[in-house]
Amino acid sequence: MTATPARGALSPRAARRVFLTLTVTRWFPVGLVVGLITLLALQRGLTVAQALTTSSVTGFVVFALELPTSGFADVFGRKPVYVVAALVNVAAAAVYLTAHSFWAFVLGAALMGVFRALDSGPLEAWYVDTVHAHDPGADVDRALSLQGMLLGAGIAGGALVSGALIWWHPLPGRPALVLPYVVYVVLNVVHVAAVLLLLREPRPSAEATGVARAWASTKDAPVVVRDGLHLLRDNTVLRCIVLVEVFWSIAMVVFETFQPIRLSELVGGESEAGAIMGPVAAAGWGVFAAGSALAGLLAPRIGVTRTAMVSRVLNGTGAVVMGLVAGPLALIAAYLVTYGLHGTAGPMHSTLLHREAQARNRATVLSINSMVAFAAFSVAAPALGVLAGAVSTQAAMVSAGAVSILGAAFYVPALRREREDGVGMPLPTADPA
Repeated sequence: MTATPARGALSPRAARRVFLTLTVTRWFPVGLVVGLITLLALQRGLTVAQALTTSSVTGFVVFALELPTSGFADVFGRKPVYVVAALVNVAAAAVYLTAHSFWAFVLGAALMGVFRALDSGPLEAWYVDTVHAHDPGADVDRALSLQGMLLGAGIAGGALVSGALIWWHPLPGRPALVLPYVVYVVLNVVHVAAVLLLLREPRPSAEATGVARAWASTKDAPVVVRDGLHLLRDNTVLRCIVLVEVFWSIAMVVFETFQPIRLSELVGGESEAGAIMGPVAAAGWGVFAAGSALAGLLAPRIGVTRTAMVSRVLNGTGAVVMGLVAGPLALIAAYLVTYGLHGTAGPMHSTLLHREAQARNRATVLSINSMVAFAAFSVAAPALGVLAGAVSTQAAMVSAGAVSILGAAFYVPALRREREDGVGMPLPTADPA
């Protein structure tokens, strides 16, 4: 079944090119600082508990803004919201670059939360709706797997550049962790330009432009948010998919925040760990990309939901192993396996979310998922920081990984729905006759 696309809409092929290009410009700069935010805060005098508390601020801001911003994006337009997100990202990066106190890092984290709330959903929703304008209801798991692969490759490339910049250290008298942040700010400006040039969205009617359209969208956004929350209340499958994010986020505290902290403990300092984190993060996002590609191969064979379930169990197990190992090489090896499985789970989880969403609330559904993830991360990170201070970093990592495994059980309703509908199930084997 096909539909008549809106005037000015890109073809699916062109939209896919834009979607993937903006994925790279969005995530390559992240590779420059991935794993360094906590180390930078520690190097500038914050304690582990303070560093994890500042990171939790991002999650609480996202929790407060996700639904209002996504509702606005659904009714006003994905491009203008995405442009504002890119601009706020530049401001957040600049604050992190200059932060030297707890409250400065809190401000940077708050701006990052505003950015993540605005950034969560619009681009992916724009792409899926563009595809559905030509082929309503089409699954997009392959495109999302490719996006995950490019996202991982982009961050891996950025992390390699970051590690090289730290080893080079061409700024005498300045900490080695500073230069990657300078380049991070510059490349975020490049992303703003790419969004303005490449992202095309059908224009609204002449009667609903400018201030009038913005005001109408502001009034309509709460209705979209309310409907999204009602969908979460009434749709058991969607509610359980979103609950998976709670447990997934607890595991993410291990492999995104505690990993560099534990590495610094093992190698003797933040700068030493920062230099190592460049190639380690590059390898991690490289295997993330491979994991996303693997998801695209596994889903046609064992089903989308089964792929998601297996990936989540193994990812949580990997987080436990990261806490148990005692040497830097073993920690890095466990991290790589865990991050690869993180990449496998992501595209499948997104595909399951899109099955439960419609064009009128797609960004809202994605943002509900993101909102819950950030809230869970923000609650878990300080609590695990306290546990790390009272017992040990390893105890906090093992505890978080063990709890996260339980989340896979919440995919069961989606598996039942998949069996009933026959969508996303394994492809039938060919008849040998």
